[in-house]
Amino acid sequence: MFQMPLIVVLGIGLLWKGVDLARAPHDRVLRLLVACLLLLPSGEVLSIPEVNTAIDKATAVGVGKVAFNGVYMLGLFALNLFFASSMRGTDGAYRRYLRLHTCLLAGVLIALVISMIATPAAMRGHSLGTPYMAEPTIALFYIIGNAYFVHAYLASGRWALRYARKATQHLGFGLRIMALGLLGLTVTSVDRMILVVLRIREPGSHEAFNTVNWSMSDWAMGITVTGICYSASVQLFTRLRSMAHHQRMYHELTPLWTALTTAYPELVLDRPPAGPRWSLLRQGRTYEQRFYRRLIECRDGLVCLSPFLTRVASGTDLAHAPADQLARHITKALALKPTTESPHIELSAVRVAAPAGGDLEADARELIAISQALHERES
Repeated sequence: MFQMPLIVVLGIGLLWKGVDLARAPHDRVLRLLVACLLLLPSGEVLSIPEVNTAIDKATAVGVGKVAFNGVYMLGLFALNLFFASSMRGTDGAYRRYLRLHTCLLAGVLIALVISMIATPAAMRGHSLGTPYMAEPTIALFYIIGNAYFVHAYLASGRWALRYARKATQHLGFGLRIMALGLLGLTVTSVDRMILVVLRIREPGSHEAFNTVNWSMSDWAMGITVTGICYSASVQLFTRLRSMAHHQRMYHELTPLWTALTTAYPELVLDRPPAGPRWSLLRQGRTYEQRFYRRLIECRDGLVCLSPFLTRVASGTDLAHAPADQLARHITKALALKPTTESPHIELSAVRVAAPAGGDLEADARELIAISQALHERES
């Protein structure tokens, strides 16, 4: 019931984070998240009966079932590594965690492949409703697979709860919903193991128990999807708000930036060269990055202009002068500055427009006030 919504949600997340990864290909946490968002929906697609059957017809009976379990397990493995890598800790601890869980997953996948190969060819298309559950290799396939799912769901839920305690209120709420869904999926995996044991003696029995468990699995998946959607919505809203905020400040700095970089064009930091779309995507800067660059360029420009500011505003405290007064002095200093400065003349710089606080926001507010005052003088 919730399989297709999960595939759609994870697919959207893959596109979103895939763009981020293209811009930061060396970010380990982002690589793990993108791998998780790729593998989990791929596993869900492979589990669709029509797709599974098509794989079996194209290869051999049983390959689709092994492929589905393998890809989905790899997705859960990547999810656990994403959480483990996101939490602060030593690289040594992460490497130990990686080695341990890689060996565990490799052992499980090898066991599943061996179980399928050892199963008689006529029985490899088995399911939980198979009349051959007493066949040891078939029972082992389901017990080993579901035992790993129990481990992976529990570990993911535990990581989600740990992460939720350190996250913002709304993001933490979404992660707790996700953890609840993962707990439900853990319970359904345990139930499937119980069902396998029961059906070894009585193949096809306890169908009501199986029906209820599948219903529980659907609802647990739905809760997990809700948690993912809520967390993603919070992150998206925060991202959009940050982009709008930095975009506004970026444009508000334009009058000051234009005046200073016209006088000192060498201060403009490197511009992305023309190139193919993939290259531009990787080099594309967010508004946050563009804003920080513009802020730095404005600061550098004021440092270069400060010797001329001291000439036109001798005796003025340039570090704490009002924005409108500084805007007037900047206009005069730009007019005084020669087109070509002699490299042999030593000019001493002074601090201009010191921010009230020690953070970037305070610095931005100070320069934006000057920029707006410059704009008013020009209009």
